[in-house]
Amino acid sequence: MMDLILWRHAEAEECPEGSDDLARPLTARGEKQAARMAAWLDRQLPEGLRVLASPARRTEQTASALGRKFKMRAELLPGATPQDLLELAQWPRARGAVLIIGHQPVLGQTISQLLGMEAAECSVRKGAVWWLRQRQRLDQSQTVLLTVQSPELL
Repeated sequence: MMDLILWRHAEAEECPEGSDDLARPLTARGEKQAARMAAWLDRQLPEGLRVLASPARRTEQTASALGRKFKMRAELLPGATPQDLLELAQWPRARGAVLIIGHQPVLGQTISQLLGMEAAECSVRKGAVWWLRQRQRLDQSQTVLLTVQSPELL
C-alpha cells in the first residue's frame, strides 16, 4: 500500500511581466492557507513520510509551514509532467507515504490520470490537498481517493 499526498502551493503574489516566476512569494493570505493546511496535515501524516517540493519560492514557503524536513526537486518545477511526478514519488512501487508540494496543472493532470477521469486534468485549489492511496484488492491494483481538503474549510 502506498499513499500519495498532493499539496498545491498556497496563494502567491502575481508575477509582474519580466519577473522570475519561481521567485514569487506567498501572499499574507497564502501564508495563512499554508499554516492552516500544515496544522491539519501534521495531525494526519504517518511516520516515515517523504516530503518533496518544487524549488519555487512559493512551494518552499508552503512546505516550510509544515515544519518537517523536505527535499526540493527540480522535477516538480512548473512544466513538469505526471510521469515526472510519479517517477519521483516511485508510485506505486514504494511503500508508505510521500507528500508532494507542487503546481497546477501537473497536480490535476496526475490526479485525473490516477483516478481514470475523462478530463485531462482536475482543478486543484491553491493550498488544497488531495490524498490518494494505491492498494491491492482481489489481486487487482486500485487507486482510491481518501480525502480532499481545502484550507478555507479547515
